[in-house]
Amino acid sequence: MKTTPMQGELVENRIIVWDQKQAKKLFSDTYYGKPIGMAKPKPEEINVPLILDLIEGYYLLEKSRLTVFQSKKKVSKQQLLEICRKEYHNFDKKYLVYCDFREKKYIVNPGIKFGCDFAVYQRGPGIDHAPYLVQVYNKGDTISSTGVVLAGRLAASVKKQFIFAIPHGSRGTYMALDWWRA
Repeated sequence: MKTTPMQGELVENRIIVWDQKQAKKLFSDTYYGKPIGMAKPKPEEINVPLILDLIEGYYLLEKSRLTVFQSKKKVSKQQLLEICRKEYHNFDKKYLVYCDFREKKYIVNPGIKFGCDFAVYQRGPGIDHAPYLVQVYNKGDTISSTGVVLAGRLAASVKKQFIFAIPHGSRGTYMALDWWRA
């Protein structure tokens, strides 16, 4: 049985799912987006629209779970991809990492409040804390020893594991940091 994709409206650099039933389903089933005005939402309490980050919206569009409109006109996959590439530095690489974690059934949220690309949950926000912080690098990037120490200190201070993600081709390599106290 094929399901009808949910509808979202592209507003600046976010996608809003206005239908509250669709918003509740999308958040409750797979923890996409953020319910508007709810700091720590519980799935059963959601009765508001949902704001999706562009990377989430593009992923859902690719999976045929979302149709995106702007000014009542349908936004094509290619148009949304172009918008994502303008909004995100290294979008294609970040998207590859995002997809990899999502395909492995992790919940992936923007990591901006931690100063990284993604905060990754095993079960979902409000259920557990994100055990991983992920920063995406290009294969040829140099990571300084200071950068490694900063990443490690950040992760240790918020009790998370820091993961360096280096996508190449259609897959990625991951290196995780664990900090030990002596």
